[in-house]
Amino acid sequence: MELVAMPLRSIRERAIQTLSYEAGGLLLAVPLYAVVMDETGSESATIIVCLSLAAMVWSPIQNCLFDLVDLKITGRVASDRPHTVRLVHAASHELTSCLVTVPIIMAISSFGFWQALAVDIGLTLLYTAYAYIFHIVFDWLRPVDTVAGRP
Repeated sequence: MELVAMPLRSIRERAIQTLSYEAGGLLLAVPLYAVVMDETGSESATIIVCLSLAAMVWSPIQNCLFDLVDLKITGRVASDRPHTVRLVHAASHELTSCLVTVPIIMAISSFGFWQALAVDIGLTLLYTAYAYIFHIVFDWLRPVDTVAGRP
């Protein structure tokens, strides 16, 4: 059986998704981090941009792996996910990102492990809610094309 179209997002689509996600996240997180942590905008921007860069490396890897597992288990493409699976996707993305981001927070700030973990948990909660909303909007604006000629 020959597939008419790839039921996964292309590398180009993943790049668009990742860059859009990170840009929106920066606009949301930098001012909030500055206020909550009582830091200057430039200090806040430095740490959030470094975390964003790390996430941009991790995000497409995690998203593609999640897509492949979801497709293999359910036969469903990413844009057809039910809300419960979207919640699992958002949470798994943020939880696995902690493995990369806690050491970065520790390296850039004066925080020890527990403080860095607390900061990361706060950012994770923020980004989990943001990821849930972002992916619904992204999938609505740019659904996966599974049929040749689909607009």
